[in-house]
Amino acid sequence: MSKSPFRTRFVLLDWDGTILNSYAADSRAYLAMFRTMGIDWGIAELRRCYSPNWYQVYRAAQIPRPDWARADQLWRAAYAKERPALLPGARTVLRVLEQKFELGIVTGGSRGRVRRQLREFDFVKYFSACVYSEDTPRKKPHPAPLHLALKRLRAKPEECVYVGDSSEDIEMARRAGVRAIGVLGPFPTSVSIRAAQPDLLLRSISELPRNLQRSD
Repeated sequence: MSKSPFRTRFVLLDWDGTILNSYAADSRAYLAMFRTMGIDWGIAELRRCYSPNWYQVYRAAQIPRPDWARADQLWRAAYAKERPALLPGARTVLRVLEQKFELGIVTGGSRGRVRRQLREFDFVKYFSACVYSEDTPRKKPHPAPLHLALKRLRAKPEECVYVGDSSEDIEMARRAGVRAIGVLGPFPTSVSIRAAQPDLLLRSISELPRNLQRSD
């Protein structure tokens, strides 16, 4: 744990597994897609090969590249039936943070899905910038999504922290020159995020506000 709160102006956050408790919904959508495509994968295989970059999962499941678009369509159709909840304390955390910091979202999730969820939770008002999967050709852990968020916020890397639940989040932040805060969430990423050695590792998102301090 850090000895004193991180001084910052901008707090950028991942969405799935950091704010949204979406692993169960995400997994059910994967399993439905696997069944329809005749892929003999269950939850054990998915947990073992999980990555926030779903194309890595497709490669591990040996889905031919020409079938990726169909896999995407099937996953989205299955996920559309889901209504995942927020992680405990997430709403309070955002309400507290937005009083002191400028907030942004940098997610690998699709624009249509995440925007819908932000509206449903009445969170749109909290975020000055949102970067979605479609916004950059290169995905996490490449720093391009975070660079785009910094550009939109007119922020310098040293003025920011990025909060996420996967090793890809930590690597992206590090490559962008942004301090990385890891959070242990519902996705099977706890081992890899510990190995990535974030600047700070939290047991839950509810611990975030007390570890941040506004810098002017």
